[in-house]
Amino acid sequence: MSQDNLLIVADSARCADLRYAVGLCVPAPFIYLRVNGRGYAVLGDAELDRVGRQGRKCRVLSLSRCQRQLRRAGEKHPGLAAVIRLLVGKKDAGRLLVPADFPLGLARELRHLKVRVRPRTGELFFPEREFKSAEEMEMIRAAVVMAEVGLAEAIQALKDSKIGPREQLIYHGSPLTAEKLRGIIQVAILQAGGQASRTTVAGGRQGCDLYEIGSGPLPAHRPITLQVFPRSEKTGYYANIARTVVRGRASEPVRKLYAAVKDAQEIALDRLCDGARAREVHATVQDHFVREGFRTSRAKGAQRGFLHATGHGLGLAPSEPPHLTAASDEVLRPSQVVALHPALYYPEFGGVRVGDVAVVTRNGARNLTQFEKVLEV
Repeated sequence: MSQDNLLIVADSARCADLRYAVGLCVPAPFIYLRVNGRGYAVLGDAELDRVGRQGRKCRVLSLSRCQRQLRRAGEKHPGLAAVIRLLVGKKDAGRLLVPADFPLGLARELRHLKVRVRPRTGELFFPEREFKSAEEMEMIRAAVVMAEVGLAEAIQALKDSKIGPREQLIYHGSPLTAEKLRGIIQVAILQAGGQASRTTVAGGRQGCDLYEIGSGPLPAHRPITLQVFPRSEKTGYYANIARTVVRGRASEPVRKLYAAVKDAQEIALDRLCDGARAREVHATVQDHFVREGFRTSRAKGAQRGFLHATGHGLGLAPSEPPHLTAASDEVLRPSQVVALHPALYYPEFGGVRVGDVAVVTRNGARNLTQFEKVLEV
């Protein structure tokens, strides 16, 4: 961990870096200051005791007490900038590094008060976030289990559905829609202690758009993409797993797509080791698809083939370094946790996506995901 003096003003419910710094969720914005290696959290009185008991290696300070001190010194309406100046003066902090998305208005106030701030370069404010401790890996594995619980409920609902006369799925007497199946997944995740957002249930052609979460009746005999990335309510860590299934009989082209994608993920897992270059892992997957006859191209106004990254890092954010892309310069190291999700998209057949969560180790990859991979249900 670097010894730079740091400043964050945000809430740790949404700011992954602040959640990492204090170790728990605080939904209201507060000041986090790290000076000479020691962290300070300046909070409203309602949160002082909880953060004091549960917070990670930071001393809690009362915002109202700081403001009273400033009023006694003649400050009529002491805001956050004045409180920060007060603390910086006490700690002799010098220049403070702030996140790239630090509030512009607050930065201007601080500059007016002669407090020097500079945005830190790089995707992660705490670079050490990229490498997960054993405790963090357990937290991510717990989130993976939540995702698996949601997927299991979805697969069971698909198995219990009937194939209607128009090749639409019928569940408990009415059409099984993407919205209904998404609700089944998200309720299961909620009951397991997770929070699901933008869960994908995309059938047929809808599954060819990575950011389409799906809507309307689900088709029989065609691919249905299920992607779940829940966040643990307790720890804030994410999972990200995906499966593609067919209720009924898959066509031969879809079978070939599925086999190619499943094999691609195994190839990526085999390459996921200490010292591997992220772009080379991605290139290996691309080469595999080409060998299998699945080229990436644009035809009839639509992109076809392998259209996105092989995978990306995972932790307190749903996507973080390392990034397994063609343009990446990153080298994989032990203790990185990666979501691997190779996919193929062909509008005439549908999308096929398979995603697991794995840890990079010195001897290769360890898959944290246990959920089965079966095409037809």
